[in-house]
Amino acid sequence: MSIGTKIRTFYNGAWHDEDVAIMRAADHGSWVGTTVFDGARFFDGHAPDLEAHCARVNKSAEALMMTPTMQPEDIVAAVREGLQAYGPQDAVYIRPMYWALDGDASGIVPLEGSTGFAICLEAVPMADQNASAKLGRTRFRRPVLEDNVVNAKAGCLYPNNARMLAEVRKRGFGNALVADAMGNVAESATANVFMVKDGVAFTPIPNGTFLAGITRARHITNMRADGIEVVETVLSFADFEAADEVFMSGNMMKVTPVTGFEDTSYQIGPVTRRVREMYWDWAATT
Repeated sequence: MSIGTKIRTFYNGAWHDEDVAIMRAADHGSWVGTTVFDGARFFDGHAPDLEAHCARVNKSAEALMMTPTMQPEDIVAAVREGLQAYGPQDAVYIRPMYWALDGDASGIVPLEGSTGFAICLEAVPMADQNASAKLGRTRFRRPVLEDNVVNAKAGCLYPNNARMLAEVRKRGFGNALVADAMGNVAESATANVFMVKDGVAFTPIPNGTFLAGITRARHITNMRADGIEVVETVLSFADFEAADEVFMSGNMMKVTPVTGFEDTSYQIGPVTRRVREMYWDWAATT
C-alpha cells in the first residue's frame, strides 16, 4: 500500500508513472525478507542530503550480503531525473531500494550479484509546523548486531517497530520511546530522539542498536555551529522525565516536537524551534 500520491517508479533502467510491480513470488526478498531501502525528501525545490541517503542504501545492501547494482551518484542522477515530473510545491518521499533475487542452495544466503533495484517516488506532505507527538513506553526493545541487522535500514527490522507503535497507540500515545538491550533509551519507534536540559541538547550515543540518522547528524552539525552544546551519551528514561524539551529527528518530517512522555509534559521550547528553523534555512541552500 502506498503512503502518498503521484507515484513514480524507476525499474529496469526507466521511469514509470505508476506504482509498478517489481518483485516476483519466488524472489529471495519476497519470502526470506532480504530487502533494504533508504528515504530522502524533496521539498521547496530541494532534496537535502540526497547523496548521503543514496550512499547509505548501498551500505545497507552490503550489510544484508547483497551486491549493490548502482553507484550512489547514479542513484542520485536517476532520482533527480524522476523528480522533474514534480513541481517545487510538491513534497516527495524518495525511496531507493534493493532486494535479493536468488539465494544459495539452502535458499537462505543471497547469491552474490543477484540483486533487484528500484526507486519509488511518492508525493507525501511535510508535517504541519504545529504537529507534535506524545511518547509512551514499550516492552519491545531495539535488537543488537549479534541477533539482527541493525547496521542496515532493512525491511525485516520494521515489524518490531510496528509492535512498538501498536502497543503504545492502544494507550493513547502517538509514538514509543524505546530502550536498547541494556534498558537505556535508544530512539523512538520511528526516529532518533533528542532531549534538552538547561539549554544543552542530549541524544543517545550510537551503540550499534539503532541507525544514527543522516538528519540526526545534520541537526547536530547545525546546533554546534549555532553555539548549542550537543552531548551524545547514555540516557535513561529518568533523564527524559527530567528534560525541559524533547524532539524527534527523522528524514520523513525532519523535526517533530514531543509534548509528553507518559505522565511527563513538555513545552515546545526554544531549542526545538531553533533546530527546526536552522534545518529549513540550511535546506534552502542545498
